[in-house]
Formats: sequence, C-alpha cells, structure tokens
Amino acid sequence: MRKWWGDDEQLTEKELAHPLVRRWLVSLNGRPFAYIQDYAVQGWDFEHYFQHLPKGSRGIDQYIGEPDMLARGHGSAFIAQHVEALFSAGVPVVATDPDPANTIAVAVYKKVGFRVFGDVIHSDWGPVLPMKMEAKGANRGSEFC
Repeated sequence: MRKWWGDDEQLTEKELAHPLVRRWLVSLNGRPFAYIQDYAVQGWDFEHYFQHLPKGSRGIDQYIGEPDMLARGHGSAFIAQHVEALFSAGVPVVATDPDPANTIAVAVYKKVGFRVFGDVIHSDWGPVLPMKMEAKGANRGSEFC
C-alpha cells in the first residue's frame, strides 16, 4: 500500500472534514481491511485534471491495507459496489487515476468497467493514468469525457 500511497502521515481534522471528499473504511464480516474515498472533481482551489468531466462527477481512490485480503477479489467487489452507489445517487461519471506502473490496480479497474480516456498525466502526485466509468445512459460520445 505505501508503495502507491506514500508515508503514513495522518490527516488533520481539517483535512478529514473537507467537504469535497467523502471517506469510508471497508469491512468484511466486521473486519475493516480497506479504505475508499470519493471526491468532487470540480470546486478545488487548483486546476484538477478531471474538472472537465460533467458536473457532479466524482473521483475515487482506495487501497486494501491488509495483506491477507489481497488477490481475493475484494478490491473489484467493493469498488464496483461503491461506483454503483455513486451512479444510483445520480453521479454521471466516476474517474480514477492509478499510477500506470500499478498494473494490478489498472487491471482491477478494467475488470470493474473503467476505461482509459487519455494519455498519462504527470501530476503533483506522480504519473497517473486517467480512467473513467460512465453511468448507464450517460453521453458516451462526448468529446469532453
């Protein structure tokens, strides 16, 4: 996990309360084993590389923090569940930005239904591969998405 997410510096109370980000712990049979967050792609005080997506779109990030829970299908399951909940709430597009060298994450996103929609971006967080998934009935031919 730290290979892709960096150090274990704790977030401040202000960061945890940021209104553009929603965070959850993921549990199985009462055992927390993963983290997922979704965030607004518009409204930041900097130019986010997903801000061109339709209004109401969300970005997601997550990780599995327990080694014995890796490679068991849990990641694709909880990502798919979360994305479906976002679509059910009216989100038109969900985007994510794995490091292109994280081939496992890229494969999991593709398994869930995400597709690459641009070249690698060199961001403040390092290289990212833009991927997205659109709600059923969304305008799949848009030149902006």
